[in-house]
Amino acid sequence: MRSKSQLVGMRGVYIVAAELSRRGFIACPTSRSAHGADILVSDAECKRAFSIQVKTKTTQARYWLLSSNYKRLVSNSHVYVFVNIKEDDMLPEFFVIPSRVVAKKAYVE
Repeated sequence: MRSKSQLVGMRGVYIVAAELSRRGFIACPTSRSAHGADILVSDAECKRAFSIQVKTKTTQARYWLLSSNYKRLVSNSHVYVFVNIKEDDMLPEFFVIPSRVVAKKAYVE
């Protein structure tokens, strides 16, 4: 059985993939055991491709948890999408941040 946090994470991945599709991108969620990329994305003409790591939260916390390898997963074609899922009747908030910015600015306790 999946934990609540795993279900929240899966929900975030599919919300992001649906939003990308709505905006004309081809978005393919990866296996949940894939390392680093939750979604592989291409433009409609297949001229540009990139990977996305999705981080999702449903709490009012002002941070998202990162895996320990966030400093190694840096490239011009890899981005993070931080998703804040609010109440069920509200639209989620999306924050799209390049991986190089995440690697430089992430706070580690």
